[in-house]
Amino acid sequence: MSFLELAKKRFSVRRYENRPVEEEKLLKILEAGRVAPTAVNFQPQRVLVVREKTGLEKLKKAVNVFDAPLAIIVCADHDVAWKRPLDGKKTVDIDASIVTDHMMLQATELGLGTVWICYFKTDVLKTEFNIPDQVEPINILAIGYPTGKILSPDRHDKARKPLEDTVFYERFK
Repeated sequence: MSFLELAKKRFSVRRYENRPVEEEKLLKILEAGRVAPTAVNFQPQRVLVVREKTGLEKLKKAVNVFDAPLAIIVCADHDVAWKRPLDGKKTVDIDASIVTDHMMLQATELGLGTVWICYFKTDVLKTEFNIPDQVEPINILAIGYPTGKILSPDRHDKARKPLEDTVFYERFK
Protein backbone atom coordinates (compact mmCIF):
# COMPACT_ATOMS: atom_id res chain seq x y z
CA MET A 1 0.00 0.00 0.00
CA SER A 2 1.38 3.41 -0.92
CA PHE A 3 1.62 6.17 1.68
CA LEU A 4 -1.23 8.11 0.08
CA GLU A 5 -3.44 4.99 0.09
CA LEU A 6 -2.64 4.50 3.78
CA ALA A 7 -3.38 8.14 4.62
CA LYS A 8 -6.71 8.00 2.79
CA LYS A 9 -7.66 4.73 4.51
CA ARG A 10 -7.39 6.25 8.02
CA PHE A 11 -10.50 7.72 9.60
CA SER A 12 -11.64 8.70 13.08
CA VAL A 13 -13.02 5.63 14.83
CA ARG A 14 -15.49 6.14 17.66
CA ARG A 15 -16.66 2.53 18.11
CA TYR A 16 -14.33 -0.31 19.00
CA GLU A 17 -14.55 -4.05 19.44
CA ASN A 18 -14.11 -5.29 22.99
CA ARG A 19 -10.74 -6.93 22.32
CA PRO A 20 -7.24 -5.90 23.29
CA VAL A 21 -4.55 -4.71 20.92
CA GLU A 22 -1.81 -7.31 20.69
CA GLU A 23 1.54 -6.51 22.31
CA GLU A 24 3.46 -6.84 19.03
CA LYS A 25 1.15 -4.29 17.37
CA LEU A 26 1.50 -1.90 20.30
CA LEU A 27 5.29 -2.16 20.08
CA LYS A 28 5.21 -1.33 16.35
CA ILE A 29 3.01 1.68 17.06
CA LEU A 30 5.36 2.88 19.79
CA GLU A 31 8.38 2.35 17.53
CA ALA A 32 6.73 4.48 14.84
CA GLY A 33 6.42 7.26 17.42
CA ARG A 34 10.00 6.79 18.55
CA VAL A 35 11.41 7.32 15.07
CA ALA A 36 9.25 10.39 14.36
CA PRO A 37 11.24 13.55 13.70
CA THR A 38 11.33 16.30 16.33
CA ALA A 39 12.83 19.77 16.25
CA VAL A 40 16.63 19.58 16.54
CA ASN A 41 16.08 15.90 17.45
CA PHE A 42 15.49 16.91 21.08
CA GLN A 43 12.76 14.24 21.39
CA PRO A 44 10.62 15.93 24.08
CA GLN A 45 7.81 13.42 23.66
CA ARG A 46 6.76 11.47 26.70
CA VAL A 47 4.33 8.69 25.79
CA LEU A 48 2.01 7.18 28.37
CA VAL A 49 0.32 3.89 27.41
CA VAL A 50 -3.03 3.21 29.08
CA ARG A 51 -4.55 -0.22 28.53
CA GLU A 52 -5.34 -1.74 31.93
CA LYS A 53 -8.90 -1.48 33.22
CA THR A 54 -7.93 0.73 36.16
CA GLY A 55 -6.01 3.11 33.91
CA LEU A 56 -8.84 3.32 31.40
CA GLU A 57 -11.25 4.11 34.25
CA LYS A 58 -8.97 6.93 35.42
CA LEU A 59 -8.77 8.17 31.84
CA LYS A 60 -12.57 8.35 31.62
CA LYS A 61 -12.50 11.06 34.30
CA ALA A 62 -10.71 13.34 31.84
CA VAL A 63 -11.71 12.28 28.34
CA ASN A 64 -14.03 10.16 26.22
CA VAL A 65 -11.92 7.52 24.47
CA PHE A 66 -15.02 5.83 23.05
CA ASP A 67 -14.37 2.58 24.95
CA ALA A 68 -11.14 1.96 23.05
CA PRO A 69 -9.11 -0.82 24.70
CA LEU A 70 -5.91 1.21 24.36
CA ALA A 71 -5.11 4.89 24.67
CA ILE A 72 -1.81 6.66 24.32
CA ILE A 73 -1.38 10.01 26.02
CA VAL A 74 1.22 11.88 24.04
CA CYS A 75 2.93 14.48 26.18
CA ALA A 76 5.87 16.83 25.72
CA ASP A 77 8.49 17.89 28.22
CA HIS A 78 8.85 21.67 28.16
CA ASP A 79 12.32 21.40 29.71
CA VAL A 80 13.56 19.38 26.74
CA ALA A 81 11.76 21.01 23.80
CA TRP A 82 13.56 23.23 21.32
CA LYS A 83 12.72 26.91 21.41
CA ARG A 84 12.96 29.06 18.29
CA PRO A 85 15.43 31.82 19.16
CA LEU A 86 13.78 34.51 17.03
CA ASP A 87 10.46 34.56 18.91
CA GLY A 88 10.76 31.99 21.71
CA LYS A 89 8.16 29.59 20.28
CA LYS A 90 8.51 26.14 21.81
CA THR A 91 7.87 23.20 19.50
CA VAL A 92 6.12 20.93 22.03
CA ASP A 93 2.80 20.88 20.14
CA ILE A 94 4.49 20.28 16.82
CA ASP A 95 6.79 17.52 18.06
CA ALA A 96 4.04 15.69 19.96
CA SER A 97 1.72 15.94 16.95
CA ILE A 98 4.29 14.46 14.58
CA VAL A 99 4.77 11.57 17.02
CA THR A 100 0.98 11.13 17.27
CA ASP A 101 0.59 11.14 13.49
CA HIS A 102 3.28 8.51 13.01
CA MET A 103 1.65 6.23 15.59
CA MET A 104 -1.81 6.82 14.12
CA LEU A 105 -0.71 5.85 10.63
CA GLN A 106 1.19 2.80 11.89
CA ALA A 107 -1.95 1.65 13.70
CA THR A 108 -3.92 2.06 10.47
CA GLU A 109 -1.43 -0.06 8.55
CA LEU A 110 -1.83 -2.76 11.22
CA GLY A 111 -5.61 -2.90 10.68
CA LEU A 112 -6.46 -0.88 13.79
CA GLY A 113 -8.67 2.14 14.11
CA THR A 114 -7.82 5.36 15.91
CA VAL A 115 -9.20 8.69 16.92
CA TRP A 116 -6.98 11.65 17.72
CA ILE A 117 -8.35 13.50 20.75
CA CYS A 118 -7.44 16.98 21.95
CA TYR A 119 -10.55 17.64 24.07
CA PHE A 120 -9.62 16.53 27.58
CA LYS A 121 -9.20 17.80 31.13
CA THR A 122 -5.48 18.40 31.46
CA ASP A 123 -5.57 18.87 35.21
CA VAL A 124 -7.33 15.53 35.72
CA LEU A 125 -4.82 13.72 33.49
CA LYS A 126 -1.90 15.27 35.36
CA THR A 127 -3.33 14.23 38.72
CA GLU A 128 -4.57 10.75 37.79
CA PHE A 129 -1.39 9.75 35.95
CA ASN A 130 1.18 11.60 38.07
CA ILE A 131 2.36 13.70 35.13
CA PRO A 132 5.21 16.05 36.17
CA ASP A 133 4.70 19.82 36.08
CA GLN A 134 6.99 20.43 33.10
CA VAL A 135 5.30 17.69 31.05
CA GLU A 136 2.20 18.74 29.12
CA PRO A 137 -0.39 16.32 27.73
CA ILE A 138 -0.83 17.36 24.09
CA ASN A 139 -2.85 14.62 22.34
CA ILE A 140 -4.55 11.35 23.15
CA LEU A 141 -4.69 8.59 20.58
CA ALA A 142 -7.46 6.03 21.17
CA ILE A 143 -6.66 2.73 19.43
CA GLY A 144 -8.49 -0.52 18.84
CA TYR A 145 -10.29 -2.70 16.35
CA PRO A 146 -13.02 -0.64 14.66
CA THR A 147 -16.61 -1.75 14.64
CA GLY A 148 -19.47 -0.24 12.72
CA LYS A 149 -19.24 1.68 9.48
CA ILE A 150 -15.83 1.79 7.80
CA LEU A 151 -15.40 5.00 5.83
CA SER A 152 -14.32 4.85 2.20
CA PRO A 153 -10.89 6.17 1.23
CA ASP A 154 -12.67 7.96 -1.63
CA ARG A 155 -14.49 10.20 0.85
CA HIS A 156 -11.66 12.73 0.59
CA ASP A 157 -12.78 13.65 -2.92
CA LYS A 158 -15.84 15.34 -1.37
CA ALA A 159 -14.86 15.89 2.29
CA ARG A 160 -11.64 17.83 1.64
CA LYS A 161 -11.21 21.20 0.01
CA PRO A 162 -9.53 21.19 -3.39
CA LEU A 163 -5.81 21.98 -3.48
CA GLU A 164 -6.39 25.39 -5.05
CA ASP A 165 -8.28 26.45 -1.89
CA THR A 166 -5.41 25.63 0.46
CA VAL A 167 -2.17 25.70 -1.54
CA PHE A 168 -0.49 28.88 -2.78
CA TYR A 169 2.56 29.22 -4.97
CA GLU A 170 5.15 31.90 -4.31
CA ARG A 171 2.70 34.24 -2.50
CA PHE A 172 -0.80 34.37 -1.05
CA LYS A 173 -3.40 35.71 -3.45
